[in-house]
Amino acid sequence: MTNRLANSSSPYLLQHKENPVDWYPWGEEALEKSRQENKPIFLSIGYAACHWCHVMAHESFEDPDTAGIMNEHFVNIKVDREERPDIDNIYMTAVVAMAGQGGWPMSVFLTPGQKPFYGGTYFPPVSRYNMPAFKDVLLSVAKTWQDDNEKILDSSNKISEYIRQNQSLPDSSTELNLDYLEQAFSALSRSYDWQFGGWGSAPKFPQSMAIEFLLRRAARGDEKSLQIAEHALDAMAQGGLYDLVGGGFARYSTDNEWLVPHFEKMLYDNALLARAYLHAYLITGKEHYRQVCKQTLDFVMREMTHPDGGFYSSLDADSEGQEGKFYVWTEAEIRDAVADPGDAQFVIAAYGIADPPNFEGKYITRRMMDDEQLAEKFSMSAQDVPARLERVNVELLAARERRIRPGTDDKILVAWNAWMCVAFSEFGRYLGDNTYTEMATRNLNFLLSNSVVDGHLRRSWRDGSATNSAFLDDYASLILALLTHYQTDPDQLWFQEAQNLSAVMLEQFSGPEGVFYDTPAQHESLLIRPRDIQDNATPSGNSLAAYALLQLAAYQGDTGMRMTAETMLVRLQLIASQHPTAFSYWLCALDFALNDTHEIVIIGDLDDMRIKPLVSALWRSYRPGVVAAISPPALDAHGPALLQQREMINDAPTAYVCQGFVCQYPVNDEQEMLDLLDG
Repeated sequence: MTNRLANSSSPYLLQHKENPVDWYPWGEEALEKSRQENKPIFLSIGYAACHWCHVMAHESFEDPDTAGIMNEHFVNIKVDREERPDIDNIYMTAVVAMAGQGGWPMSVFLTPGQKPFYGGTYFPPVSRYNMPAFKDVLLSVAKTWQDDNEKILDSSNKISEYIRQNQSLPDSSTELNLDYLEQAFSALSRSYDWQFGGWGSAPKFPQSMAIEFLLRRAARGDEKSLQIAEHALDAMAQGGLYDLVGGGFARYSTDNEWLVPHFEKMLYDNALLARAYLHAYLITGKEHYRQVCKQTLDFVMREMTHPDGGFYSSLDADSEGQEGKFYVWTEAEIRDAVADPGDAQFVIAAYGIADPPNFEGKYITRRMMDDEQLAEKFSMSAQDVPARLERVNVELLAARERRIRPGTDDKILVAWNAWMCVAFSEFGRYLGDNTYTEMATRNLNFLLSNSVVDGHLRRSWRDGSATNSAFLDDYASLILALLTHYQTDPDQLWFQEAQNLSAVMLEQFSGPEGVFYDTPAQHESLLIRPRDIQDNATPSGNSLAAYALLQLAAYQGDTGMRMTAETMLVRLQLIASQHPTAFSYWLCALDFALNDTHEIVIIGDLDDMRIKPLVSALWRSYRPGVVAAISPPALDAHGPALLQQREMINDAPTAYVCQGFVCQYPVNDEQEMLDLLDG
């Protein structure tokens, strides 16, 4: 017997379709039932790869007695936070205010008017860990609703007012100021964990956007920024958080050492981290950064890609009911998986398998010996160590693939896909590998074909159906992906689509005080119209929009777009400097706005071999302040304004190096172009 969630497209909601709970998806049917019957709403928010969501579902939502209490006293609504970040944002603010912390599963009780009055995260089936039993919570809330309704309504009004006030923006500065970037760097360096790497303590999250901010500085020669960024990247890539066998990163580390991960793998983490490792490789030339990036992208192609080119959302932490079972090893399993006993001994030494087990009697793979130590131990060249490890990892991966896999959340989200598309496009561009460029092209074609309906984006796609209005982060992220890929693949289609989406974004999401709303103008009415400014695990829609407008302004010479972005940055630069890990993408956008930006035009027949040295020289280094337009001489009317009146000189491919649409004398030689760019 299934409930109403059986008709959902969300894998998370479908996980609960056979619960005895009378679940509703969020919508007018459930809200009207609450109003008509004057029943409070129990709102449960989570996502498919969430371990504790599975635990609470098994303990409580699959239990007939608990379900009976829920069905009798509440209208029960289940929400996938990844499909509906607007709802998640509103009620997470309430839960943090009420409980002192947030997380998933999120459990919130609402009035029929959608106002929260009590909430928390995971509730156990019996009282433990200083947490009340879930059934006791249900019965207590139901009794208070009946006996002291006015108290609940008064409390809900106060909490709702707090949520509204929480939408207020920080005081605005008067103008953009480089000092704020220096203050942000100072705060990041002071709080950095030089013992284990990263920021904060367990549970420890990869701060990919903070690392990107540091790498932007490092690309301009800041050694201290590079030192911190490399230390963080090295610490995370040792294994544990990073999957040494199959590539890709887990969501976070449960300890300070990046050893024991929460094993779920999210598309967005892998997109943002892959790009950080790529940029570190371009700055340092260190091969292991390139390898981590490539292995991560290869993992995504292998395990998280739809046949038509979309990227799936996540892989579960659990398999066979156990967290991490798919990923951990015994020594015997490794010896069975590796054909050559010498290779088996080699990888056992590399990953510390002969040491005491590091996870529930088994081993999480982690580099315990570096290349030089392994070379000495096994009488080989250190240069040959990576290739041997890669060869053995292929055998380990083949053995692992015979296990029962974790579940895959196969919905395709626009924003997350766009970030991964950027990583593929940049890897293909900088490394000259068409496999990754073609993957980015396939992904953009998938999104444009399946997620754009009547000129407007839909956030989520699954099984042939696009659902839910897209949010600000979807529009801004896809604009940035299109502009990124336009620099990799100079097809004017990508630029034109970015232009089209920017027009919709400006029309549908613009808000007062120079900051965008997260939801479009025609969106359903919620408790508030949210506008999140903080960069959490992913960039906020507003920081993405600011960056997208800055890039478009650089292509178009559009002072209006530039002023809109600067208005946003002026308002956020002070708080970003004070809390850099919570506003890291804002810092990247601010860095782009304040430091030298170059617009590069390369004109020439794209099939002419003489154009290739110019293009290759441009992408030889990581230049975060560059936007480029590469075009044949017959200029397309739909291309950027930057291309207007650009002609070849000497009947040869020609480069223009510009700043603020003021260009230096055009050149045909790649070294002359670089001299102008670096001068």
